Amino acid sequence: MTDTSTPATENGWRRFWNRGGWWRALLVVAVYYALYELVPLWTLGPFVQGIKDPAAQIWVYQTIPIAFGAVLLVLFALSLGWLRELFGKQPIRGSWWMWIAVGVVLLFNVLHFLAIDYSKAGPSFVIAWLISGLFIGFAEETLTRGYVVNLMRKAGYGEFVVAVVSAALFAAMHMGNVFGGAPVAQAALQVVYTFAFGICMYLTLRVTGNLIWPILLHASTDPSIYLMTGFPADGVAAQLAGPGNIVVIVVGLILMIFIRGRVNPKTSELPEPSIQAA
Repeated sequence: MTDTSTPATENGWRRFWNRGGWWRALLVVAVYYALYELVPLWTLGPFVQGIKDPAAQIWVYQTIPIAFGAVLLVLFALSLGWLRELFGKQPIRGSWWMWIAVGVVLLFNVLHFLAIDYSKAGPSFVIAWLISGLFIGFAEETLTRGYVVNLMRKAGYGEFVVAVVSAALFAAMHMGNVFGGAPVAQAALQVVYTFAFGICMYLTLRVTGNLIWPILLHASTDPSIYLMTGFPADGVAAQLAGPGNIVVIVVGLILMIFIRGRVNPKTSELPEPSIQAA
């Protein structure tokens, strides 16, 4: 699963991506987004007209496309020999204060789940959303906190730039909602939220030391928010969960100021990565 090629013997495909850089990160995100949006539409479009069941709509219009994107990302990692770099131990540690980002996101996810009227949502709809959330967390975090972070580090950028670029590209992927008919103000707020959330996920990556944790935290975020929004229950939990997105925005933007550190671009090629405190 790891890349054992030396710079002199690795093929041109791996050599190209191992150089890293912001524009390669942008290229990966742009190509992924295009394939994720277009390929399932072309292949499924003629067969999924007129689906009325809400759970089936989640499976067809959301879960299948994002699962397709996840498969593409894994295949891309295999072609580059990056699985260990993406999913192994991180080459730079986090600081204690980064747990704030983890705690805030986790707290509101729990509150969102407690504030759902599950009887109205129905088990099939809830299950569809939970499984979709797993694919969303895997695909979006592997892309932005995996590929983008890795490409930026390979080019030698400082961790503040790494965090901002990964969060900005993550937010840019959600700008498509403007063209999907969402009100401009609502779409703009979502872009700000996804940027701040992206910062929180970067901090989760740093402080936990492994990509699996932002994946799981992200996987619990989308289902909890959308299920609570669609099927809110009465009670204290709903009242406490209400300002969750605003709190995440504030926390993410404030904590972004304190990010610092740098990783040697060649760190991931060493048997035992050097560790540098934030």
